[in-house]
Amino acid sequence: MINFQQFFIDVAWPLAILLAWFVGEVGHQWLRLPRISSYALVGFIFAPSQLGLLPQMQPSMLLLANIAFGLLLFECGYRINLRWLKSNPWISAASLTEASLTFAAVYFVSDYFDQSVSTSLLLAALSMASSPATIVRVINEQRSSGQVTERILHLSAMNCVLSVFAFKVIVGFVVFQTSGNLWAASYSSLIVLVISILLGVAAGVFIPGLLRFTNRTSNDSTLAFTIAIIGVVALAHSLKLSPVLAALVFGLTVRHRRIVMKTSQRGFGALGDLLSILLFVFIASTLEWEQVYAGIGLGLAIIAVRQLAKMAGIGLFSFVSGVSWRKGLLIGMATTPVSAFVILVLEQTRYLGISFVDQLAPLATVALTMEVFGPIFVQRALIWAHEVPEGKESSHAP
Repeated sequence: MINFQQFFIDVAWPLAILLAWFVGEVGHQWLRLPRISSYALVGFIFAPSQLGLLPQMQPSMLLLANIAFGLLLFECGYRINLRWLKSNPWISAASLTEASLTFAAVYFVSDYFDQSVSTSLLLAALSMASSPATIVRVINEQRSSGQVTERILHLSAMNCVLSVFAFKVIVGFVVFQTSGNLWAASYSSLIVLVISILLGVAAGVFIPGLLRFTNRTSNDSTLAFTIAIIGVVALAHSLKLSPVLAALVFGLTVRHRRIVMKTSQRGFGALGDLLSILLFVFIASTLEWEQVYAGIGLGLAIIAVRQLAKMAGIGLFSFVSGVSWRKGLLIGMATTPVSAFVILVLEQTRYLGISFVDQLAPLATVALTMEVFGPIFVQRALIWAHEVPEGKESSHAP
């Protein structure tokens, strides 16, 4: 006899992904919306705390979401050009300035709303980030290229590193305050960061070496890198490291090992598209309407000051770094997305046994708002910068 309750649990995620794909295509063709904005709406509506059509989050789903995020982070890291950053240090200066301004602005706003010091610090650290996952997907969807596109990618990668570093240090401080255990505090911060980076470097050295040994460097190596990313993310997840840093450093190391990936491989094909749908549906499904409503005041204030700080910090260095003021402001506008990074970092932290989800309720408002509108800001910034090929404003996903 069929157990209908178990049946609906088993088919919930496949049906949600299918519906999200359909809504994404309809929204993209009719309203010219980025597909991932529609994926987020489906995930939020179907969440366990809303309609309840999706089951409660399981560790396996978190691992799959981290793998999807890892694929996008690898691609982002692969596109980072360290020589460009060395020859144009003003880009790094812009990143440090806007991250610092964002941290300070969010901290003071949170303090104004009578949040505790630790909550204000955590909110400020996470607000520094821009989500490479959202930015990479929109760039691939629009097939954009140019100064604005490349700077958005580079700034989002640097923002992630700075945000993870600040967040881990603050988590270590909080752990030390509550437990008094210096080893636990150190492990949850700096040691995790160092080991995660070393894991990414090791994979970036080993896999290209393996490809050279098998004479596959000039062939389609998508499968090899996909398997490697899955392995790196799974290992980081199992060892309770940072999948974010490991995947990003993996891509960066491969780029500078001079392994060339063909244009057709960008996005990792159909597997990348499928996992991207799952990622953005999953992210939105972790949000609860009660948390969104409870943190709406501070959440909207964080969105406002965060956006102003990023646009000001990047715009300040736009002219000296080689772009116009207008493009500098568009770059700042495109660094809006944050939800994918924030949600996965918080879920990974909860997986480690440290939960800040209830403590950081305002981030639910930020995540939901930016999950829907962030991709639109990126899309419009790329179009207004004239970096989307003519007739590609509504192009199909790669």
